[in-house]
Amino acid sequence: MSKLKNKVAIITGASKGIGAAIAKAYGLEGASVVVNYSSDKEGAERVVNEITGKGGKAIAVHASVALADDVKRLFKETKDAYGRVDILVNNAGVFNFEPLETISEEEFHRQFNINVLGTILATQQAVQYFSDADGGSIINISSVISDNPLAHSVVYSATKGAVDTIAIALSKELGSKKIRVNTLAPGGVETEGSRTAGIIGSDFEKNIVDQTPLGRIGQPNDIAKVAVFLASADAAWVNGEKIRVSGGMR
Repeated sequence: MSKLKNKVAIITGASKGIGAAIAKAYGLEGASVVVNYSSDKEGAERVVNEITGKGGKAIAVHASVALADDVKRLFKETKDAYGRVDILVNNAGVFNFEPLETISEEEFHRQFNINVLGTILATQQAVQYFSDADGGSIINISSVISDNPLAHSVVYSATKGAVDTIAIALSKELGSKKIRVNTLAPGGVETEGSRTAGIIGSDFEKNIVDQTPLGRIGQPNDIAKVAVFLASADAAWVNGEKIRVSGGMR
């Protein structure tokens, strides 16, 4: 398996969940992987150890995607370690469901700074580091919730709608540089975050499964397999697209 042989990939927010699954899948496909994390150093190191334990290459780099200086350092450390950057997965994100009347300025800015500003800051750096000759692939992780918002999700849904729009706009702006920008939109996925939030095992999970034609909650590897495709030469003619990876949930 070597669809990403000799490629270097940065996955933001990769210490757990969907990001970790993508990092491990990329490692198996031959990429040198940078596992970015903001707070979970132990989780990031576990992902790195799993990749290297299977013969792959990986390092962990601490950086908050909401801070421009951190993002610059993330890319510099990647270049120092591997000499290039070919793939960026903008996966880092946070969510919080709450009614309109309790939303604070702090929570609004927390979600927008990580989910939206972080995507832009990382993409700015990727464009500077991608090869002029080869271009690169950028994959933004969105959600089906951007098209079908739930009650109490106004801020999170708005951030994911912004992520969708960013990908479309930048696919047009960056195409001449041979840089492809696409979006993956998962449905409900069982992750550490969804378990901590109490979604797994709740009526909310049951509602998600009821709305999913394939009849189950998603798993991180379901998303990772499609992320491999988008990063590979198999998707060389795919640009500005949003692919739902949701078992049919809309």
